[in-house]
Amino acid sequence: MDSSLYVAMSGAKQVLISQAVNSHNLANANTTGFKADLSQFRSMPVYGPGLPSHVYAMAERPGIDFKTGTLQQTGRELDVSISGEGWIAVQANDGSEAYTRAGDLRLTPEGLLITGTGLPVLGGGGPITLPESAKMEIGADGTISIIPLGDSAETLTVIDRIKLVNPGLGDIEKGRDGLFRMKQGGISDASADVSLVSGSIEGSNVSVVSAMVNMIELAKNFELQVKMMKTIDENEAASAQLMRVG
Repeated sequence: MDSSLYVAMSGAKQVLISQAVNSHNLANANTTGFKADLSQFRSMPVYGPGLPSHVYAMAERPGIDFKTGTLQQTGRELDVSISGEGWIAVQANDGSEAYTRAGDLRLTPEGLLITGTGLPVLGGGGPITLPESAKMEIGADGTISIIPLGDSAETLTVIDRIKLVNPGLGDIEKGRDGLFRMKQGGISDASADVSLVSGSIEGSNVSVVSAMVNMIELAKNFELQVKMMKTIDENEAASAQLMRVG
């Protein structure tokens, strides 16, 4: 009985963990550049004295869904999306270099180029700061050009270039802040193979329908585990009653 109760209890606990991952994905269905977390169950043996004949369920995150989200045309000169593979380099809140696909860029009153979540975008010499301008353009290679205030259209001046990187997907990992970093630490070199599409952003790659279906399945699975625990408890009570009668 004890082993059956343990299996049901561990199963219910792991379902809740998987449900938390699914809920997190669903909550970010409208987050620009978000990459969904994957989740799966597998059986794990209970190690200890004797034969490893007892198993329990374990939820794990085998990886990240790297497929490209839906591209949305916005027409904003500061909005960019990545065509194909690649990442935009930003400065995380802890000061480290991190990577994102979120191209909803903004300018602070001080001229600092940031993402929609307030992270500074990195260029050739660190965070990009731009002077006031009449017009700004971001090229496919990440080059930022401006027309200074009071100048004509012929005086288009290159100010900086957004750092674009393209490390192997197996070399990066997702942090708790939703940003990606190199697994072994350090930073990735800039890549000339990454290109931007101006006037568009990449949406989340979360499928709302699939996430909702998964949520219902996990809820039913949790109910099943709870029913198993109740049944085991009732059987133990019945066994104890028979012992008293005997």
